[in-house]
Amino acid sequence: MKEQVATIKAPQAIGPYSQGVKASGDMLFVSGQLPINAVNGEMPNDVLEQTKQSLTNLKAIVEESGASMENIVKTTIFLADMNDFTVVNEVYGSFFEEPFPSRSTIEVARLPKDAKVEIEAIVVK
Repeated sequence: MKEQVATIKAPQAIGPYSQGVKASGDMLFVSGQLPINAVNGEMPNDVLEQTKQSLTNLKAIVEESGASMENIVKTTIFLADMNDFTVVNEVYGSFFEEPFPSRSTIEVARLPKDAKVEIEAIVVK
């Protein structure tokens, strides 16, 4: 059993996927969030602001499902440049409290819209 989760507080999907999908009522899988501002469609230039925007988008979808950032159990961060890891990590840490979710960080050749960061999550309510 799955149910789509969608909000206007995060950018709409740019392909054939959902912003988030609830499964079995207790699990939510949030698609990778690019740093696109849902209001004006713009993307910040620097990785610090891009990380804030990606996490803000992620948070909006999580909250639309009735969960909170505390319910995130796993995240995956995709970076265009692993040299940005320290900056991303500092911003990321400001969105979470202990116990922190498990996490993977992966450098990729390229992200959609040439973003510097994209973040996805698994949530258990």
